[in-house]
Amino acid sequence: MDTLTVTEILDASLTDWRRLAQGLHARYRTRDFRTGLALVDAAAQAAEEADHHPDVTLRYASVEFRLLSHDAGGVTDRDVELARRISEIAAGLGVEATPQKLALVELGLDTADVAALGPFWAALLTGSATNVDGDDVVDRTGQTPLIWFQHTDPHETPRQRFHLDVWVPHDVADERIAAAVAAGGTIVDDSPAPTFTVLADAEGNRACVCTCLGR
Repeated sequence: MDTLTVTEILDASLTDWRRLAQGLHARYRTRDFRTGLALVDAAAQAAEEADHHPDVTLRYASVEFRLLSHDAGGVTDRDVELARRISEIAAGLGVEATPQKLALVELGLDTADVAALGPFWAALLTGSATNVDGDDVVDRTGQTPLIWFQHTDPHETPRQRFHLDVWVPHDVADERIAAAVAAGGTIVDDSPAPTFTVLADAEGNRACVCTCLGR
């Protein structure tokens, strides 16, 4: 099954959902645990019927869903169809979507030798040195952030090696950047925007605000 482009995903008009780093994400404000559990239970039934299953995080007052076709390596029509079904279920329960609350953090590490560093970080974070997929350290349990390796020339410390990638909905990025600047940050480079914007704190530590646009 073919993966969908960012434009195709946006054209699908999934009001509740946003494309972040790789998958479709939705967050629903359920206000109490019982309503959240009802939403998860109904979504699980729909997922079984579709034979396609989201990642789900249930908290006291909210539920988050992530949809991704792992076998295709991206978002497909299956994800879009199930996203629409979950939105219908949420609406039927009177549950409000809060896409503006979505965020996803990844760690980027500059290195000239992925083969040497990858197994170490995989073992440290996941307990197995084999959890390296290309340039990524992947925690299949979802307990730790994804680490991806940014290829660079060899260099000595203290040049910054780690940086945060903060993924936010494309229609929230400007607000998030403005908030960070107002809190003492600076914009280092916005030429790649809206794909990503490089920010720095007062001591020069950098992070990127990333969106799905332009990818």
